[in-house]
Amino acid sequence: MNDTQITVQGFVGGAVSLRRAGDSEVATFRLGCTPRYFNRRTQQWVDAPTQWYTVNAWRGMAENVARSLTKGDGVAVSGRLNVSTWRADDGQERTNLEIDATFVGHDLNRGTTRLARNERPAGEEQPAPTSEHDDGTRGTESGSDAPTPAPGAPEWTVPSLDVGGSSAA
Repeated sequence: MNDTQITVQGFVGGAVSLRRAGDSEVATFRLGCTPRYFNRRTQQWVDAPTQWYTVNAWRGMAENVARSLTKGDGVAVSGRLNVSTWRADDGQERTNLEIDATFVGHDLNRGTTRLARNERPAGEEQPAPTSEHDDGTRGTESGSDAPTPAPGAPEWTVPSLDVGGSSAA
């Protein structure tokens, strides 16, 4: 069974490794998933056996995964499932479950997280920085005003990534 798209939630089982594979970077980690279900007969929650996956995140996502995840983090992973079987030295057949990730994120059922956007490569157009006007509204430094929120509306901001020791916020 190969090329099956799945989404799995679980916990990072160990340190994330980051390595080069040809011209690309790949971050690899183990993901443990322990399904829970309610046994109506005993009226108790029961943990099913833990299923382990090896997750590979490629290219641009690789460094973000390596910098963001640590052992024990709750995560959700979506990607292509590759299943392979092999025979161990003891004669037993073993199965490897490997996910080539297209999405990796913290599981917000388990806690909170804060996004720090990647720095854009040189030459890519970036939005003009915003500034606060004397009347409390927000607009761009270039003078063209961005839409302002309604009075009393929450103000949404995204923290910037501090790269190179200087703060852009």
